[in-house]
Amino acid sequence: MKKTLSLILAAMLLLSLVPACAEDAKTPSVCIVVAESLGDRSFYDSAKSGIDALAADYGTETNVIECKGDGSLYESSLFEAAERYDIVAAVGWQFIDALADENGVLAAYPDKKFIFVDNTLEVIPENLMCISYAQNEGSFLAGYAAANLSTTGAVGVVGGEDGIVINDFIVGYEAGARYAREDIRVERQYANTYDDPAKGKECALALYNGGCDVVFAVAGKTGEGVFEAAKEVNRLAVGVDGDQKYIDPDHIICSMVKEVGKSIYDVVAHPDEFFKGGQVWTANMATGYIDVVYGTEDMPQQISPQLKEEVEALKAKIINGDIVVPSAFAAAEE
Repeated sequence: MKKTLSLILAAMLLLSLVPACAEDAKTPSVCIVVAESLGDRSFYDSAKSGIDALAADYGTETNVIECKGDGSLYESSLFEAAERYDIVAAVGWQFIDALADENGVLAAYPDKKFIFVDNTLEVIPENLMCISYAQNEGSFLAGYAAANLSTTGAVGVVGGEDGIVINDFIVGYEAGARYAREDIRVERQYANTYDDPAKGKECALALYNGGCDVVFAVAGKTGEGVFEAAKEVNRLAVGVDGDQKYIDPDHIICSMVKEVGKSIYDVVAHPDEFFKGGQVWTANMATGYIDVVYGTEDMPQQISPQLKEEVEALKAKIINGDIVVPSAFAAAEE
């Protein structure tokens, strides 16, 4: 009898371990290495929200390494992450040289999986997938909304730098604004930093004082200065990457959402389905990773229900190919 009971208990113990082992197999450990710093309430914080959700949903082991804009840390931080974690996500275009190094981290850790968020390489090894976002599509909708709300006939945008990813936002924004109003004037300022709200405010005030009454912030933490300027002069602004309306519901009309966190979440939670080694995964509006959002219903809504319907109709046209939004990437290839 005692022997039978012991066998039953042993079998129950083995069975109890099976789900845990299966779950562990589905959730490899992951570290995100961010080029700048957390706390931007935008691009980098979106990436962290993805691994926070993994930890909450699956118990995934996660970590964040912040390079804080120090280029000397980009490559060493990737090596540090790869030494311990199964999947390493390099978040930011700044890692392009470190990842392109033929004798770098990708070669040193061929059995680890790497994700390059927001950029691509000319040659992509099998242990790397690149995620490229169609931010131009979402920015088209933001530009359309901004132009419709403008009373001065001019809208603006503050970019973190004069680079291809930021310019992809801008050309989409310009196209959407001109789709709404052919005579709209679209002005731009480059802050040349992603981590300086004071500089963002300076750029935004130059646009507002120059006649723009809606300004799109495409500059990470620097963009918070755009929101400060909008409040100071009582003008309007557009958020980016995450739903930023909560920062100032009275002046932020909408946000162009780029689901960085969700894309990292999906790759780590379901690597067999989502990890595309040696390839570029384009997260566009059709995949659900790009959109425009308006905060929560209890917040002030500057955009009318009718205009929201127009935006949704344009979104459908972009998804089905009736509208092809211009891209800075396509222009660079010509």
